[in-house]
Amino acid sequence: MTPAARPSFRRYLLKTATAVTAAAALGGLSTDANSAWYRTLRKPRWQPPSQAFGLVWTPLYGLIAYSGARALTEETEEDGRARLRRAFALNLALNAAWTPLFFAARAPRLALADIVALNASNVVLVRRFLRADRRAGLALLPYAAWTLFATALNVSIAVRNPNTRTPAIAAAARRRE
Repeated sequence: MTPAARPSFRRYLLKTATAVTAAAALGGLSTDANSAWYRTLRKPRWQPPSQAFGLVWTPLYGLIAYSGARALTEETEEDGRARLRRAFALNLALNAAWTPLFFAARAPRLALADIVALNASNVVLVRRFLRADRRAGLALLPYAAWTLFATALNVSIAVRNPNTRTPAIAAAARRRE
């Protein structure tokens, strides 16, 4: 690809940062770690304090935006960029869906299904980013690792709280009352 035809890293960084910020904002608006429901859940001893999540997610979101912009910039084929954009969008949608499922819907098992799909999406995204640009793929590894940790935490909470209602069960219970 000639330098004149090369996509602008800054342009892609602005786009990926905007998309990542939207996903992060949705998560932030949906999180209520101080709710009575969340406080009463049985959690593992190894769960980090609530404040740690914001401290971890902030740089991870930065890495996601950076790696997305870098992969999109370095991908030489327009078809490849289109595939990267779709994979990136799906990944962010799965990422953004987890918090409302867990906290707003109060459905740890449904959130678990989402985060398992997010892990699969992470594998695809890391592989595609590595093909486009090694640094872009490597920059996603902390995100993939943290998502695996979050999955273990989600599993532990779902197992420790088997009576937590799914949204469908909660709706059916309200109709019977």
